[in-house]
Amino acid sequence: MERIQVLVCAGTGCSIGNSGALIDTFRAEIKSMGLENEVSVLRTGCLGLCGVGPNVSIYPDNIIYKSVKVEDVKEIVMEHFYKGRPVHRLMLNESDKETNEVHDINKTKFYEKQKRIALHNCGVIDPENIHEYIAKDGYFALGKVLTEMQPQEVVDEIKESGLRGRGGGGFPTGLKWQFALNEPGDEKYVICNADEGDPGAFMDRSILEGNPHSVIEAMEIAGYAIGAHHGYIYIRAEYPIAVERLKHAIQEAKDLGLLGNDIFGSGFHFDLEIRLGAGAFVCGEETALIQSIEGERGMPSPKPPFPAHKGVWGKPTIINNVETYANIAQIITHGAKWFRSIGTETSAGTKVFALGGKIVNTGLVEVPMGTTLREVIYEIGGGCPNRKSFKAVQTGGPSGGCLTESQLDTPIGFDELVKLGSMMGSGGMIVLDEDNCMVDVARFYMDFIVDESCGKCSPCRIGTKRMLELLEDICEGRGTMETLDELEVLATTIKDTALCGLGQSAPNPVLSTILQFRDEYIAHIIDKKCPAGVCKALLSYEIDEDKCRKCGLCARQCPANAIDGELGKVPYRIDQNKCIKCGNCMTACHFDVIVRK
Repeated sequence: MERIQVLVCAGTGCSIGNSGALIDTFRAEIKSMGLENEVSVLRTGCLGLCGVGPNVSIYPDNIIYKSVKVEDVKEIVMEHFYKGRPVHRLMLNESDKETNEVHDINKTKFYEKQKRIALHNCGVIDPENIHEYIAKDGYFALGKVLTEMQPQEVVDEIKESGLRGRGGGGFPTGLKWQFALNEPGDEKYVICNADEGDPGAFMDRSILEGNPHSVIEAMEIAGYAIGAHHGYIYIRAEYPIAVERLKHAIQEAKDLGLLGNDIFGSGFHFDLEIRLGAGAFVCGEETALIQSIEGERGMPSPKPPFPAHKGVWGKPTIINNVETYANIAQIITHGAKWFRSIGTETSAGTKVFALGGKIVNTGLVEVPMGTTLREVIYEIGGGCPNRKSFKAVQTGGPSGGCLTESQLDTPIGFDELVKLGSMMGSGGMIVLDEDNCMVDVARFYMDFIVDESCGKCSPCRIGTKRMLELLEDICEGRGTMETLDELEVLATTIKDTALCGLGQSAPNPVLSTILQFRDEYIAHIIDKKCPAGVCKALLSYEIDEDKCRKCGLCARQCPANAIDGELGKVPYRIDQNKCIKCGNCMTACHFDVIVRK
């Protein structure tokens, strides 16, 4: 058995960083040193710290090397594997400043407060080797269910666990399964929603890239529980690595008899099919997703009937997202009480968040429900970089809202975030600092919604477009207080009248920013200024004539010929009527005499 295992992240982020070349280089260097019998190199899934990839994990030392380049490999092999001296300059691990002792990676600030359930095998096993999944108790839960439990017992276990859907709605998973089980008929379906359309969200993609068998196993368990024999994994085509690993995993499971006919000799049969989506945000909504699977344009349908009663092909169907399924096998294996003991009374278990934006540690984090936003942002995420002040955190993506500093001690939970005007959503968590304009943030999300609206209902098709126009008026200095009043009324109306949940939640970012940052809206309207200096139309660049060196660098870089002066004699100044607010002059000035107001 090898003395050392080298696990190289092969998720999307690290793959873009050339982790594939790292694997090849590690193997070549290890062979050249004669260590091929002592050191093995494996690909694995996401380790979480996407912002400092490619990441390389070393076992059993529990050391992670960050931002590893091909040229670093020789040093790691020589110093760490051959001489037994970790390369400190590349280590993510924290060290004792006095003793220089390296701490276990699990004791670092980033990982210490995390608890991995949905991500339990990501970064630990080779996602393209089913035997490694089996070695980590993979398919044990399926075997237990098929040989020891009745369908109702499985549903009861999921209900008792308190698991709620991780796709955004937070509906009790066990109750959804119960509805489908109660429906008559022997033709039912199980669907995995892997569409993941929220900007900045990549939780589901990472699970499928790092631990695809957890989803396959869970869908088989769900099929047995409700009496279904066929499942669909609906995944966007923009996830090529996840798609390929899913295909590979499905074939592996079939080859070992863990998917298909007479699984575990129980007489139960189940098959899976991948359906590729075109990346439409609206197809994250259940009924729109079903229509897309059926070959129709993805557009929501009124409820009822709900999918559990009448879903794909008109048959009873349950739909859960990737993260929800990733918890199922763990619940069956360890028991509902174990899962219930984690989190809060109303929000059991853990939640995976894609932590991004103005944050030091960008990446995936999984924390027990009840963990505060402050702990996630400051203790795990490391706070805002460059000593910038925290302004807000956007949770729930386009359907969520912004929360401020005063709300950071709120425990994370489905109901707690809704009370504050936001929501859990699928798990996107975008941190904003003092340089972000909240009106511009609202405009960004509304622009996204307008592009992604299916257009079926008038409130969403027409109303969101009008909201975007009003936001653009405010950002470009044309807004009035009547504009703001109209924006609020329109947002409330859409929220009350849109057809589907996505349309009903579309105004949330606007309403939450108006509630929390009304002063910024008023500054844009009354003062015609953007406090954060983001909205270009409201900016002005001015030269401090007393400090001007009369060098003319700014004038030479101005594409609009808006800067006048005389080289070496007359200070330069900017004609505000000609200025196009490009900022080239400020970049060109070496003496910091140009200010943006």
